[in-house]
Amino acid sequence: MTTTSYAILGLLAVKPWTTYELIQQVRRSLRRIWPRAASKLYEEPKKLVALGYARAVTEQVGRKQRTRYTISPAGRRALAAWVAEPGAGPVLEFEQLLKIHFADSGSTEDIRANLTATLAWVREQNEENLAAARAYLVDDGPFPDRAALNGLGGRFLTEYYAMVAGWAHWALGIVETWPDDPTRAAPDRAATAETVRIAESIADGQLPPLTMTNPQQARRPTSTRP
Repeated sequence: MTTTSYAILGLLAVKPWTTYELIQQVRRSLRRIWPRAASKLYEEPKKLVALGYARAVTEQVGRKQRTRYTISPAGRRALAAWVAEPGAGPVLEFEQLLKIHFADSGSTEDIRANLTATLAWVREQNEENLAAARAYLVDDGPFPDRAALNGLGGRFLTEYYAMVAGWAHWALGIVETWPDDPTRAAPDRAATAETVRIAESIADGQLPPLTMTNPQQARRPTSTRP
């Protein structure tokens, strides 16, 4: 059993699904916190059946057959035991930031292009997030009995997108006056001091607001605002 196996088992605990429905639900929700290729998901329900954690029932739909999977009592016990164990923390995979990190092999304009792409990513990801939040706000979410739980994850994603957008705007302000060769840019001591202050607050167990402001440049780009 992998974390992905338990994620599929968790969906089966919500309701019975066909494999196709499971893939679609992963794309709608879980992909934002546990992205996995669809090809890797198709075998998971069969694995759960083999382990006794799910049951498979064949349904006739017109001339075609489909298999619907339901969690078993053993599967519910396994899922409860897995949920009770604290999980691992986030793992960041951020190609735009990786390219910015190695921009000394490119140009400052490359940095701006990646930051602009980051803001576009935030807009795209937040569209679905906003639609889901609005639906639950008026009691029209697809799983009303899970509204409280979904609110926790939804708030995390909202603040995560806001943090990424805030950082991108901040970084655009920082590099605004950089020369085309980023290796010739002077470090912003005030920004570094603010980074240290925030890191020290975290080390002290505090929760500082991540304002992402550039103390030397008040103007922020507006054309790429998400």
